[in-house]
Amino acid sequence: MGMTENTEAFSFVPIGRVECSRKYRFEAPRQAVFADNDGLIRLEPHRNLETAVRDLTGFERIWVIYCFHLNHDWKPAVQPPVGSDGRRIGVLATRSPHRPNPVGLSCVELERVDGLLLHIRNFDMLDGTPVLDVKPYIPAADAFPQARTGWLQPVRTYTLEYTPEFIERADWIRQLSELDLISFCRTQLVLEPLDAGRKRLWQEGETNWLIGCRTWRIRFRMDEAAGRVTVLDVFSAYEPEELEPDAEDRYGDKTVHRTFRQRFPATAASISGEKPRKI
Repeated sequence: MGMTENTEAFSFVPIGRVECSRKYRFEAPRQAVFADNDGLIRLEPHRNLETAVRDLTGFERIWVIYCFHLNHDWKPAVQPPVGSDGRRIGVLATRSPHRPNPVGLSCVELERVDGLLLHIRNFDMLDGTPVLDVKPYIPAADAFPQARTGWLQPVRTYTLEYTPEFIERADWIRQLSELDLISFCRTQLVLEPLDAGRKRLWQEGETNWLIGCRTWRIRFRMDEAAGRVTVLDVFSAYEPEELEPDAEDRYGDKTVHRTFRQRFPATAASISGEKPRKI
């Protein structure tokens, strides 16, 4: 007897949305536990959700079921960022966001419940993410630390350090453009920082590397033995002629770059000379 296609469909109405500083796909943490961020879930009014979350206070963690609202297709096999030795894995054996149905599941820290606001920490969702449901995390039912993990190899994480120069420049860029380079570094450099297949990387000398974030370049140093990445600096990726007043502004950010070079002239000068090697 042949199989018939199941055409039954379901529709869901979000009960709330995530509010946080991370807006772009590249800012999404690989896993919530690596995020080091905070934000909130704003539940919808006039749906009696105040009563629905009344007894959630006292739970340290919650499961959040949400929609990958920025994804519009799916892939039957994907290459995970870590642990697969470069081979493609069936998507249902991964945490990839490119799923047959764009549904995500994340275990996050619940700081407090304030009416229709759920204050959360360490999550892998982006600003505006539609939330479909919330459930309490129950250690006795949800934690299985000895469970086998199939194809997934042990994952090494790196600690991040930032120089004062980078912090100053990154804060300045965020104020003018809302681009959070510190968040970008947490997402891209904690796991597999030298994965050239997924990141725009350049090697600079013996110890330094560059990673591209939109039209910016971030300089960092690796200490493999210590498991540490030190983020050194950030500079504009535009050539001087590209910042002439009549130059095309494809991404609408050249005013920020011109002002940045005026504010930090030493940083702009640091990119002159031999270009780093792309890997």
